[in-house]
Amino acid sequence: MREQIAVEVAFATPEKQSLLSVSVAADATVQQVIESSGMLRLHPEIDLGQNKVGVWSRTCKLTDRVKAGDRIEIYRPLIADPKDMRRRRAEKAKEEGRADKVTGGRPHTSAEPSTE
Repeated sequence: MREQIAVEVAFATPEKQSLLSVSVAADATVQQVIESSGMLRLHPEIDLGQNKVGVWSRTCKLTDRVKAGDRIEIYRPLIADPKDMRRRRAEKAKEEGRADKVTGGRPHTSAEPSTE
């Protein structure tokens, strides 16, 4: 009999999170663990061709081998690009006068106390 190891598979939606413990062969891949865990039946919206996966918050490939104690995480697609959203907030702050138009930092005001 092949050696078995314990791993977890995690997936979360805004409404519900699932964390399943599973015992798998020591040479199992990430994809094999996800498929054997039952997570795909529990969350039919998961598409391993589209959803990224990771182990302990670090992205990995479906073909990577797992180790005992790993937590495999299935990530949902991003709704918006974080860099793009940050850029939009910065532009809005500049337009509203809440940020310096050149540096992007807080604008200097004459109301600041003097250091003399």
